[in-house]
Amino acid sequence: MAVRGDIRNVAIVAHVDHGKTTLVNAMLQQSHVFNEREEVPDRVMDSNDLEREKGITILAKNTAVEYTGPLAEKYGHPEGITINVIDTPGHADFGGEVERGISMVDGVVLLVDASEGPLPQTRFVLRKALEAKLPVILCVNKVDRPDARIDEVVGEASDLLLGLAQDVIEEGVDLDLDSLLDLPVIYCAAKVGYASTDQPANGELPDNDNLEPLFDSIIKNIPAPEYDPDAPLQAHVANIDSSDFLGRLGLVRIYNGNLEKGKTYGLSRVDGSIENFRVSELLRTQGLDRLPVESAGPGDIVAVAGVNDIMIGETIVDPNDPRPLPLIHVDDPAISMTFGTNDSPLAGTEGKDHKLTARMIKDRLDRELIGNVSIKVLPTERPDAWEVQGRGELALAVLAEQMRREGYELTVGRPQVVTKTIDGQLCEPMESTTIDVPEEYMGTVTQLMADRKGRMESMSNHGSGWIRLQFTVPSRGLIGFRTALLSATRGTGISSSLSAGYAPWAGQIVTRQNGSMVSDRQGVATPYAMQRLQARGNFFVEPQSPVYEGQVVGVNNKPDELDVNITLAKHMTNMRSATADVLETLTPPIRMSLEESLDFANEDECVEVTPESIRVRKIILNREDWYKWRAKQRRANNNAQNAK
Repeated sequence: MAVRGDIRNVAIVAHVDHGKTTLVNAMLQQSHVFNEREEVPDRVMDSNDLEREKGITILAKNTAVEYTGPLAEKYGHPEGITINVIDTPGHADFGGEVERGISMVDGVVLLVDASEGPLPQTRFVLRKALEAKLPVILCVNKVDRPDARIDEVVGEASDLLLGLAQDVIEEGVDLDLDSLLDLPVIYCAAKVGYASTDQPANGELPDNDNLEPLFDSIIKNIPAPEYDPDAPLQAHVANIDSSDFLGRLGLVRIYNGNLEKGKTYGLSRVDGSIENFRVSELLRTQGLDRLPVESAGPGDIVAVAGVNDIMIGETIVDPNDPRPLPLIHVDDPAISMTFGTNDSPLAGTEGKDHKLTARMIKDRLDRELIGNVSIKVLPTERPDAWEVQGRGELALAVLAEQMRREGYELTVGRPQVVTKTIDGQLCEPMESTTIDVPEEYMGTVTQLMADRKGRMESMSNHGSGWIRLQFTVPSRGLIGFRTALLSATRGTGISSSLSAGYAPWAGQIVTRQNGSMVSDRQGVATPYAMQRLQARGNFFVEPQSPVYEGQVVGVNNKPDELDVNITLAKHMTNMRSATADVLETLTPPIRMSLEESLDFANEDECVEVTPESIRVRKIILNREDWYKWRAKQRRANNNAQNAK
């Protein structure tokens, strides 16, 4: 096998908020990608509006660092070494992006927070790297945190690595345990761009003011791409992008052979067929830009234009000797939501050019399938609604939010779990959930998880005033849990979860103690009606806002459903009143985001999503029809209980 010594392909993987994108930022700055006078924003790789708003990475993205420092000559390439870096998401719901990123690289940098240590997503990404037999570099980030505990975190990460390696070996993957024992460790403060191989004291910066030790470790420990000089072309499509001028682009990693602009190649489809196409443009990433090139060889990660319907997992091959690569494997979805057309009385009334029809929504979901390998779209009994399955509720909520911003009006149902029948028994997905809270909230969190059928697996106290609890809980028990956790712990609780397989159905879980206040007619919410109803609960709507029959306008203080006339107007009379000038105030309405609305919705409710508004509503809007449906459900439940 031949070797491309001037290239390294590496993915940076970590739990959410451990500093991946910040580290990539520092690598780009120190490799002089930016002009000296150029103002560089924080987390420049988070280019998506949603990513900047939420402060998390949603899409896996690649960049190229052209390293021309003193190490380049040391390793025999004085002209420079290209380090292709894949920045991956840190949230488990976007695991499909992580799997795609790992499929393109030859090694990973595992980033771990010097205080928090390994968390569920750390376990997920590390396992995926070991299954792919990729070498690992441990980078302990944020060593300057006042609550840093560097020794313990390195020990926890090493134990996790060896434990996962043993699990992977037992599953039949051939791993070299000796190489894993010699784990390279870098101590880093990505925000200021410092890195060192020498361990600093807890809470102090590394003793080196640049990232040279990190570059050295990547070049030394991540193997250069290997290829067979006599093999035909094999280029794997791992991501999809688009250009206003070139149309759809396929982001490919070339394993063997060469790609040349203007030549004709074969595209091995998912179904096994081969389709010939001509490469109209070839683009190589340099920093944050894509520059046209005439050819690319083994180890290169390039964007290819020329096929309008190129799909993730397909392989660009030599049409005379096609040898397609295996498809990218993605874990099965665990959560589903129903996406449908908006049939409320206010549909299409809030703005022009809204996309309302079933055909438009279905086309948009089909387009999402092209670039998102971790979701599935299935038909339902209704022709204007589809079941969308994904890794978690956050991933599906992000899809709904993206559609809303693109001008779509739709309804989104409450998240449901994707069940399986195993050995004749109904099973549901489980989650391994880690929760960090101040010590005084331990009892509160334990009670919250007990209500959701959670089982405590471990508890640890690092002596910092915080305690770490680990539970195994049904996935449906975590729907809406984050909001409840933040309320119960006054905003201090931090939770993260990872799939823990399937287990028998755990029984009924009641996650909401309060009923809904439902408008019983269409009209405009009046201050007069709201003042008289506010003792019953809290509102979601403002005075003078339009409402309709079946819309959930507030949350009741009691568990019961409450029909209200929120449009009642004060009748004028010619009689004077001694209290006419008494000022009455309204409690400000609760403003819920799309994710919070989905968490709040009950089984018989859904969320109306438009570019201007987010409303919770009943699936059956007519109140008389809804009461008939509820009576039918009660009879069915009673019959089921009697049958037992």
